[in-house]
Amino acid sequence: MKLFCENIIDERIAATKALMNNAQMAANNEGKSSAGDKYETSRAMSHLEKDMHARQLMNHLNELAAVRAVKVDIIYSTVVAGAVVECATGTFFISAGLGKQFVDDVPVIFLSPQSPLAKKMNSRRVGDIISYNGEEKITAIY
Repeated sequence: MKLFCENIIDERIAATKALMNNAQMAANNEGKSSAGDKYETSRAMSHLEKDMHARQLMNHLNELAAVRAVKVDIIYSTVVAGAVVECATGTFFISAGLGKQFVDDVPVIFLSPQSPLAKKMNSRRVGDIISYNGEEKITAIY
């Protein structure tokens, strides 16, 4: 699941880099016109868009670094970053906030360790009950 997670983030990084480049090219290609204000406004908008994508890229890179730091070669007895948690209502992977994804046709919810649900699960063990949309019993951790 870690590799699956890394691949999704890598795709997001590539898409964000492409959007940054497109915004930069749009700013560079903006032709100087007699209406100077329009030209300056258009360039400023392109730069704002590039800056927004740069922030997204930084977030994706930080998320990728966090996922790469996760140890998946350990069988966990408590919920921590890197653990796969099974409950009656679904499977969760504590790694990065990618939402619901399908891994081998099985729905898995990828949670950031900083998410409210992951924080509720943190340090819990098999058999523990957490309050999440009702009561949720942890049936397995690995």
